Formats: sequence, structure tokens, C-alpha cells
Amino acid sequence: MPSVIFSMVGVWARRPKLVRRAASRNKYRFCMVLFLETVNIGEKEQSRKEEAEFSVFLPAKITTDMAKNMVRFDWAMKKILRHKANFDILEGFLTELLGEEIKIIQILESESNQERDDDKHNRVDILVENAKGELVIIEVQNSKQYDYFHRMLYGTVKVITEHIVRGNPYSEVRKVISVTIAYFDLGQGEDYVYHGTNVFRGIHKNDVLALAEKQIELYNKAVVHEVFPEYWVIKVDQFDGRVKDKLDEWIYFFKNSEIKKGFSAKGLKEASERLIEMNLTDQEAKEYKRYLRYLHDVASDQQTLMIDEKDRQKYAEEIEQMKRAAAEMAQSVAELHRSFAEVERVAKESEVARQEAEQMAKEAERSNVEAAEAREKDQADSVLRLSQIGLDPETIAKSLGIDIGKVRQTLQKGE
Repeated sequence: MPSVIFSMVGVWARRPKLVRRAASRNKYRFCMVLFLETVNIGEKEQSRKEEAEFSVFLPAKITTDMAKNMVRFDWAMKKILRHKANFDILEGFLTELLGEEIKIIQILESESNQERDDDKHNRVDILVENAKGELVIIEVQNSKQYDYFHRMLYGTVKVITEHIVRGNPYSEVRKVISVTIAYFDLGQGEDYVYHGTNVFRGIHKNDVLALAEKQIELYNKAVVHEVFPEYWVIKVDQFDGRVKDKLDEWIYFFKNSEIKKGFSAKGLKEASERLIEMNLTDQEAKEYKRYLRYLHDVASDQQTLMIDEKDRQKYAEEIEQMKRAAAEMAQSVAELHRSFAEVERVAKESEVARQEAEQMAKEAERSNVEAAEAREKDQADSVLRLSQIGLDPETIAKSLGIDIGKVRQTLQKGE
């Protein structure tokens, strides 16, 4: 045990920043940092014995296999995985994804690969060349983008044009593989891993167009789609957390920033050892916190935009409803005006009809008076004629059917 204590003192002297950071975060991690650094300075066998002795002083759940806080994969791509010493992590992921052993030769420079302090894009991408001379774009996208498929196409075309020498034959066009790790719901589909290739299928025979034997020999390609770009889309948020194969282990890591004990996918062991927050330098730790804060800000901005958009749509719907109500009211007013006009017309027509009826009544009354006067005159004339021929009043009244008094009155007026 004294050797362990002296070794710990040596660790403190050699790695003060690392020890202070661990001590400030968690006292158990502080002990672990001292101990793990001690392991690296002694003989392997002796270190294992010291580890066993030291573990007695830690709680049962805090051991060298303690859970580790992993950094996000997109930030690791941005800062850590570009170093040649860490190519094996990316190689492991690509091997599990593509189903073949992948060896990365170099990280290639491109416009999207370059890192800038003023970079506000919510994505991280990296362009690598594998041992077969193929170009692989690995891109992590955190926020929703409706034209993302178009951007995938543009990215592959741009890489192709950037890596062909003018005047060279078309056979030197490089194969491009585009890999997207999307933290949003890209498109519509129930799966969480999609693979897209170019296949030429006959519209009459339904056969697949193949390479000629000479093309296979010249270009070392087995099928046509190996010439064209191919696309992989991993929808991280669609993954339900149930690990069924080694690729799922990687996707679990993408979603949870955690590598479970028992995961055996290629590259995850190396990732579990190197992509740990506790191993970051002070500067890296600050940059990582700043990156996480940036992602929170982006998520908050997107949420705000969504809420604003909902409010805008609600306001637009309310305005539309008000417009419809105003139009209906205007229609009702117009109908009311038409009703008033109709009533006024009917009233005018009624007044004219009333006046005409009164005129007709007056005329009828005048006609009746004139007719009555004419009848009386005729009766009087008849009474006078009958009297002139010698008939007495009683006989005249009976023959004309009128009152005797009226006959006598007529005769008196005629004298």
C-alpha cells in the first residue's frame, strides 16, 4: 500500500489539472483518477494488485467499471475523431454500417470539413477516404430541414466534382458514400435505418441492368450501383432503444451517449475509452459545454419558432374567421337592403293600387249615381207618358212597379 500512496502523490505532481477537475466534480471520481493514473506508471501485474487493494476503500458500485459520461458523437467528430489516432473509432462504425471491413486512410479537406469560429450551422460533417479510394461523407444533423434530401444530393455531387481532375476519363470519378445521422424526423417512414442506391430496372422485362464483363474487369465493380453514390440515413430519434445487432449498439450510443457493458460492436471499446468527459482537457471541456449550450439554444429557438408559427397560424385562422364573418354579415346586410327595397317597392305598388282602387270606387259610385239618376228620369218620363194617355196614378204605379207616392210626386213636378 505505501507504494500506491507514493504513486498517487506522483500522479498529483504530474497531472494537477486532471486531478483538480476530477476532485471538483465527484470525490469518487477523484479517487478513481488518482488510482487509474497510478496503474499506468507501474508494472501491469503490480498495477492489478494495487487496483484490487484500492477498490476496498470505494463503495461497491464505484469501481474501475463505473458508468462513464460520454461526449456526444457529433462533438467528438468535430474535435476528437479527426485525429489519426482515433480513426479506429470511425472505422468501427463504418464497418458495422457498411457490412465490410473499413480502413480510413485520411481525413480530406473540403469546404464543409473546415471548422470556423463563426460557424452557426447546426450540423457536423466529416469527409474521409477509405482504403478502396472511396469517399465517405459522415454528417450529423440536429435540427429539422425540409430540403435535407436535396442537400444530401448536393453534398455528394460537390464531393465528386472536387475530387476529379479536369481532362481525366469519367472512369476516375470517385465512389461516394453519404452517411446521415439525423436527430430529427427526416421524411416519413417506420424504420430507423435506410439505404439508398441507384438501380436501373427494365420497364418491360423488370430485369436489373448489369455491368458488362469488360466493365467489371476494367473498373473492378460487380454491379452498376457500385459506380453511383449511395446513401445511408440513420434516424436516431426513431430508434426505440432495443438493441438487436451491433449496428444498433452504435445507434444506442448516438441516442444516449452511453455504451453499455457487453456491447461488442467494432470501435465501441475504443470509443468508451477515449470519448469520456473526464478525459477532456480544460479547453476541450469548455468547448464541449459551449457546444451543448449551443444545441440547447438551437432547440429552444426551434421550439420558439414552432410556438410562434402556431400562434401565427392561430392568428391567421382568427383573421380568416373574421373575414368570413364580415363577408357573411355583408351578405346579410345586402339581403336586408334587398328586402327593404322589395318592401318599399311593394308598398309603392300597394299605394298605387289603393289610389287606383279609390279612383275606381269613386268612378263606380259616380256611375251608380248617374245610373240611378238615369233610371229615375226614365221612370219620370214613363209616368208622364202614361199619364198623358189618360192612365190614373194607381194604374201607372202598378204597371211600372213603383210606389204610388212617387208617381204622384212625379206628376206634380210635371204640371
